[in-house]
Amino acid sequence: MSRLIRGGRVVTATDAFDADVLIEGESIAAIGTGLSADEEIDASGCLVLPGLVDNHTHLSMPFGGTWSCDDYDTGTAAAAAGGTTCIVDFIIQYVGGSLKDAREEWHGRADGAAHIDYGFHMAITDAQPNVIAEMGDCVEQGITSFKVFMAYKGALMVDDEQFLAVLEETGKTGGLVMVHCENGDAVVRYQKEAMAAGNTSPKYHAWSRPPEVEGEATGRAIRLAEWTKRPLFVVHVTCEESVNEIRAARDRGLPIFGETCIQYLYLTVDDLDRPDFEGAKYVCSPPLREEKNQAVLYQALRQGALQGISTDHCPFNFKEQKELGLGDFTKIPNGLPAIEHRLTLLYDRSVRAGHMSVVDLVRHGSWGPARIFGLDKKGALAPGFDADVVVFDPDVKHTISASTHVMNVDYDPFEGWEVQGKPRFVLSRGETVYADGKVVSEPGRGRFVKRSIFEPAVAS
Repeated sequence: MSRLIRGGRVVTATDAFDADVLIEGESIAAIGTGLSADEEIDASGCLVLPGLVDNHTHLSMPFGGTWSCDDYDTGTAAAAAGGTTCIVDFIIQYVGGSLKDAREEWHGRADGAAHIDYGFHMAITDAQPNVIAEMGDCVEQGITSFKVFMAYKGALMVDDEQFLAVLEETGKTGGLVMVHCENGDAVVRYQKEAMAAGNTSPKYHAWSRPPEVEGEATGRAIRLAEWTKRPLFVVHVTCEESVNEIRAARDRGLPIFGETCIQYLYLTVDDLDRPDFEGAKYVCSPPLREEKNQAVLYQALRQGALQGISTDHCPFNFKEQKELGLGDFTKIPNGLPAIEHRLTLLYDRSVRAGHMSVVDLVRHGSWGPARIFGLDKKGALAPGFDADVVVFDPDVKHTISASTHVMNVDYDPFEGWEVQGKPRFVLSRGETVYADGKVVSEPGRGRFVKRSIFEPAVAS
């Protein structure tokens, strides 16, 4: 069956223009005028965008003795409601475990549950020689990116020797290394100092992880990548200190790439100081920063130092989960719910506010992530690409609230925000998954996507 999205304004990573979009089966067949189809979707007054790609999510992730509370059903349903049609989620290797076992466990969680298409990154937390030897198998199976943590000492953190081993192995097998940049040793020291002084509230989470800790680790990670002649992707960049390191590396011609996340564009460190332990809702790592960093992040996106805006969606309920840190901020599970709100917030608080254009939104939220992470048929409205399409109404006004969101979490960090713009229809491979305010797809229709290898010659 063919479908025609008629009467909208098509937005790509380079242009915006009035045209219709013809879908044949699961793919886009044509963009233009004078087209016809078996069925029509009225997009009058709407923007027609490629479905967003969220390359940084944590569904059903174990952390600090608990689990993130969106699984592959609820998390991908919320993504669909927000205009995201493909995610790349993180598999976490257990210390002492194999990559094969971790891979099978995460496939088991996602199979038969996802509403939209998904891929996986592999997070390596225990880079022993036998584990390094498994990286080639991951690449062959379409898991072509590997994450290392420079923080979370005693749990997820690798040392520089292990980091180098991961980088060097991708030189043999292919694959892109991603890195969480914070000096984990410094964080532990500052946490101990805060607790010893009786400073136990959520705001000290940010105090113990200052921008300098992120900047130092970013610079060190870049040097390790430079020594091994490998590209590197820096996740969730928050501050000027980190941006400066990335920009300097790219100015030297190094293939260093990075992203920021919506929470760092719209929330600030002041949210961690909310009364009655409400600040715990805003604990994530790296932490929220002072407002002045938001202008730095926008500039980095405009100038190409950063190539994407993701969510790092990792939700924990306030009750019973975030409350694990009552009296000890180090025990607050790190993460925020955001997967459902990225498109609306980017449009309302970034495009309408003049920080970027709607073309920029597509480039940073769809096209760029799809290209870097090897999603060859995602992120574009063009013949031959998957028919992942969002019909976005730029005029509808609504209020964000935990009482109405789809995410399976008991609070919303953007509670009460009045915003403008919302998806009217969302299509995944030509099939409607969200329409008129409701998720209409069934769990399990989403497919695992094998990804190609990203091998840039130089920074671009």
